[in-house]
Order: sequence, then C-alpha cells, then structure tokens
Amino acid sequence: MLSLYGKEVISLLLFCVPRGFLCLLCTNHWMILCRQVFSHGTPTLSSDNKDDPEAKFFPVFQNVMLPPDTFKGKVAFITGGGTGLGKGMTTALSKLGAECVIASRKLDVLKETAAQITSETGNKVHAVQCDVRDPESVKKAVAEGIQVAGHPSVVINNAAGNFISPSERLSANAWRTITDIVLNGTAYVTLEVGKELIKAGKGAAFLAITTIYAESGSGFVVPSASAKAGVEAMCTSLAAEWGRYGMRFNVIQPGPIKTKGAFSRLDPTGAFEGDMIKRIPCGRLGTPGEIANLAMYLCSDYASWVSGAIIRMDGGEYVSMAGEFNSLQKVTSEQWDLMEKLIRKTKGS
Repeated sequence: MLSLYGKEVISLLLFCVPRGFLCLLCTNHWMILCRQVFSHGTPTLSSDNKDDPEAKFFPVFQNVMLPPDTFKGKVAFITGGGTGLGKGMTTALSKLGAECVIASRKLDVLKETAAQITSETGNKVHAVQCDVRDPESVKKAVAEGIQVAGHPSVVINNAAGNFISPSERLSANAWRTITDIVLNGTAYVTLEVGKELIKAGKGAAFLAITTIYAESGSGFVVPSASAKAGVEAMCTSLAAEWGRYGMRFNVIQPGPIKTKGAFSRLDPTGAFEGDMIKRIPCGRLGTPGEIANLAMYLCSDYASWVSGAIIRMDGGEYVSMAGEFNSLQKVTSEQWDLMEKLIRKTKGS
C-alpha cells in the first residue's frame, strides 16, 4: 500500500510537470524516489491538547475591542440570544452600553441569561419569548421589544437549527424544521423589524450569522447550507434596497466555534473535533468572543460605510480546504529535494 505521502507526490508529479517528464516513471530515479518517499508513514500528532502547535501564534483575546460607550443610548434586538454565540454577542453589546432585547422560544433560559448579563454589565437586558418560525409570534415579540426598550438600531439574526444526516434520510418535516428556523425565521424578523423602522423613520444595522458552507455547500447538512445561502442572498438584496431607509445589512460566516448547543448536534461523540482543528491553519477553533468583536464592529457606527458584506471568519479553514495542493504541507524537506532534482531534469523546465 502507498502511504498518503506517496499518493500526494505522485499526484504532484503527474499533474504539475510537462508530459515529457512521465518517461521518468520507468527510470531508476523514479524507483529511488518511490522507495524514499513511500517508506515514510503518515505522521500523527500526539498531544492531550486538541489545538495544533501553530495555535500558539494565534492566541485568543477575549476583551471587547471597542470603546466602552460605543452603543450607549442604542437598543439591540438579538434572536437566539440566550446561549452560545447569541449570548456572547449580547454580553459584548451590553458591555458597550446597549440596552438589549433577547428573543427565543425558551423563556426560562432567556430570563436567566438576561439577569446574568444585566448583573455583570449594569445595563438592562430584556427577555422576550419568540418562535421565529411563526410570523405572529415574531410580530408580537418585535412589538414587545419596542414597547420595553424602543426601536432597535442593532438587529442580529442568530437563531439557528441544524443537525447532521445523510440527505437520503431526510424527511420533508426534517427539511422544513431547519429552513423554517434559519431562512423563514430570519426573514420574518428582518421584515417585521424593517417595516416598523420604516414607519418610525429610523435606520438600523442588521447582522446575520451564517456559516462558511453557505458559500461552499456541504454534504450531510444540506437543509442548513441551503437555508443559510438564502439568508445571505436576502441580506445582500436588502442592503441594495433598504439603504435608502438608513438600514445596513451584513453577514458573518463563522467557521467551527465550540459551543455546547452546536457541537451536541454536529459532533455528539466529540470524534470530529480533532479533524476540524487539523484543517484550520490557525490551529484551533474560534470562540464566541472573537465572533462578538467582529459583530460589534459591523453593528457600530465605525462600520457605517460597510453594507452588503459577507465576511468569513474561520481561521483560514475555507481556503485551506479549497486549495488543491494545500495538503502537500505534509511532504518533508527531503522529499521536496528529491522531487526538485527530478523536475529539473525534465526537458523544457
């Protein structure tokens, strides 16, 4: 059996060099290269820490990066604000002076989060029950938010649903469950808040949280990928249409962020976390605080000229997976020396 290294080197040589070089396949040079390259096994990292060694170059900074009163006097409406990324963004907004309204189905979780953040920051966080799948529930929640805090100048669509499944096992109900939350829910909230803002003559910064596979597509999460792609199209479309009303629309595509809610559905056994990290050039997963800092910038007046943007924040995962030859990082210096000698002997090189 050829090792992974051997297969990659063959691919490199067959794909990258002139056709005349293929005659080397029958020469002693090729046989020497094969013996030396293929004798190496695939290396493995053995460490109790799941982060890769390069993570030391990319430390996590959890501090809020904007000035303390950036959102003073402003109201923020956040769906899915009780846990995970939503809780992280709500905490950051509150630290920066915003009065926040968090909305989701689980009112008990919301109330606990609201009390915790209010106690921590000294700024009021309101809990409003809302099922984003139901337009009437959304209408009621938006009206309640406006009543208790005023019209929002920041709107973050973070409510999400997802699970892994082979597509051939998906039922119509499974498809509808995800698309109702992700695409329809985001649309209902955006349209309801937007209409209220237009009537009041007020603008706002809207932010949607999607995922990198909204752009690339991904097997086994097809309902989510499809719905998130729809969210991105909606945001860029409204950025063009509703700018005249003082509204901005932007999107963050996070890579893997370890939150309890997401990983319990997407990596229930914990078996895939190490594989995720290995394909991220920064060598680690992201944190809710890092997403929150980017979200704060995009929702602030510092980003008043940013609209219609879709920003990928994934530690380099997308580009690492996209490049055909990125896996050649595994080839050793000695193997490169051998390949270079062979390539230099190719006519016309």
